[in-house]
Amino acid sequence: MARQGDDLLRRFRYSRLSFYLAHEYLISFLVAFFFFFAIFFVNQLLLLAEEILSKDVAATDVILLIIYSLPAIISFTFPFASLVGGLMAVSRFSSDNEILALRASGIPYRRIIAPFLAVGLLFSLVSFIMGDYFLPRGTISFGRLYRKILYSNPALELEPFAVREYQDTILVTGAIDGGIINDLMIIDTTDNGDQRVILAETAELRENMDQRGVVGLTLSNAFGHIMSPKRRGSYSYFSAEEMIYNILLRDINLSFSSLTPREMSSIDIYREIQQKKSSLSERRAEHIRNSAGSAYTILQEYYQRTLGPNRPARGITDLAERFNSYIQLKDQDFISRSLRIHQLELYKKVAIPFGCFAFVFFFFPAGTFSRKSGRSMGFGIGLIVSVLYWALLFGGQTMGLRMDVSPAAAMWLPNMVVIAVGMILYRIRMSR
Repeated sequence: MARQGDDLLRRFRYSRLSFYLAHEYLISFLVAFFFFFAIFFVNQLLLLAEEILSKDVAATDVILLIIYSLPAIISFTFPFASLVGGLMAVSRFSSDNEILALRASGIPYRRIIAPFLAVGLLFSLVSFIMGDYFLPRGTISFGRLYRKILYSNPALELEPFAVREYQDTILVTGAIDGGIINDLMIIDTTDNGDQRVILAETAELRENMDQRGVVGLTLSNAFGHIMSPKRRGSYSYFSAEEMIYNILLRDINLSFSSLTPREMSSIDIYREIQQKKSSLSERRAEHIRNSAGSAYTILQEYYQRTLGPNRPARGITDLAERFNSYIQLKDQDFISRSLRIHQLELYKKVAIPFGCFAFVFFFFPAGTFSRKSGRSMGFGIGLIVSVLYWALLFGGQTMGLRMDVSPAAAMWLPNMVVIAVGMILYRIRMSR
């Protein structure tokens, strides 16, 4: 009975200790979170909001655009905030000798680190959900609202009295009044290679409901001049009271007609990967069939030129050259850049949120080395490690894209390095 009472008392004390450690970690995390959030918010949103506000866009629409962009910022802020917040908390405990007091009381390191691991895992789940569920939906809503604003206010993309180039098309605009573009000039090249100039008294942006990702410029009182560079001196012209001129949304600065792999959910990326793998397998199978057919043809010619009754006198020199070309073609390796990009993004979607959990293995032993200026020291070290972690992420993605490095290894490399360094620091700490 006394033993059960001791066990209950010990569990109660451990639960209070865990709550105390987790509470300190959460407070430090919030401080670091708002710091990083402010940086990413200013860099990615305020500049966009300022540009939109300068085009007389309604304040409610600007606020909605900012809200739809928040999931991308929050999901990326969590790992760095968990690292800096954890270093701040553990460094404070260490500088105030609380870690030493806990160890002197007989509490092992595994009991002390357990609350940090639990909270780090929770942060990883929140970051993953934010990036995998809310980010795609926020991007779709952002694009839908942006297109709505664009159709009612073309000055958002087409500035008045300006020249704008979209691939092979040049737009020269006059004054823009509400949704009406005055004195528009379009310079482009037709499918036949002819040079064309179109003048319109007014133009209005309208969404093309038949073709996704296409917007139409409805031109009023249009006049066109077409000249062929192959037939000098000859030209043709046309006029129309109304004319539709289509522009692909991808030619416009901000296009949201489709999601990039970064903005897709992990399930959607996985499906895309399977489709691309299937397509790549079909290409490889077709390549093998073609190679087999080429080998059979070469063997036939070899027989005719060396053993056949009607063998030519030239010998087999040109046949050897063809055989060398066949060997190079046979050994050709098919690499899909799009497939590799999707694979990198899939692993990144899991690896970056998992960084919240991986950082615990680093900041706990690293923070215990602090002896003074606990929080500020932890904050400074956290910023340095954050920069290094970002560099490892960028380097891993570059290696996975440009070199023959496994996408999984490339994206998980930063977390593995962080855990390995943390284990080394832990061994050093335990040896003292």
